[in-house]
Amino acid sequence: MIKAIVFDLDNTLVDFMAMKRQAIDAAIVAMVDAGLELSTEEIKARVDAIYKERGIEYQQVFDDLIYGIFQKADNRVLASGVVAYRRAREAALKPYPHVTATLMELIRRGVKLAVLSDAPSREAWLRLCFIGFHHIFSTAVTFDDTGERKPSEKPFRKVLELLDVKPEEALMVGDWPERDIVGAKAVGMKTAFARYGDTFGTTDHGADYELRVISDLLNITL
Repeated sequence: MIKAIVFDLDNTLVDFMAMKRQAIDAAIVAMVDAGLELSTEEIKARVDAIYKERGIEYQQVFDDLIYGIFQKADNRVLASGVVAYRRAREAALKPYPHVTATLMELIRRGVKLAVLSDAPSREAWLRLCFIGFHHIFSTAVTFDDTGERKPSEKPFRKVLELLDVKPEEALMVGDWPERDIVGAKAVGMKTAFARYGDTFGTTDHGADYELRVISDLLNITL
């Protein structure tokens, strides 16, 4: 019997990559308007290179961009980009369709819920708070809580400990098979692949279940 469901955050509860693209595009336009004399294509290529080197959660991407161009800070251009990024991020950050209703129904059924994310704790909770899910999830295990990323067993074991359930009593829902599914299976959890959030064109996910929409969870025998 499934007593708890653990969700990945980005591209499982929220469309993180769409939000990121819209926010970056808005920041680039704002920085060009503020005097950054490069084409949008070149700026985007530089931003992508920084994220590739530093990771998608890197918080000083625009600082590095501007310093790499001018070899010094330009706070006028930087502030324009940061403000535009934040405004676009807030406009674009929202749950996938049916997420809120599905979570509320799971709570009604008495299922324990948690988030397991490789994001830094601060960023994960900012996203959860912005969409109002901090009232739904009291348990969220992030990279900062264990120092290890999925598919390491450590974060999976940590979230199971906090939920006070056995591995076989928990279901992991995620969009990244090599991290979410592999890690969960390694500790004995059931798994569900969030097909609706897949950005890799995955064909063989290896999960016990496939979700075309998140509300498919409600059809799984818990």
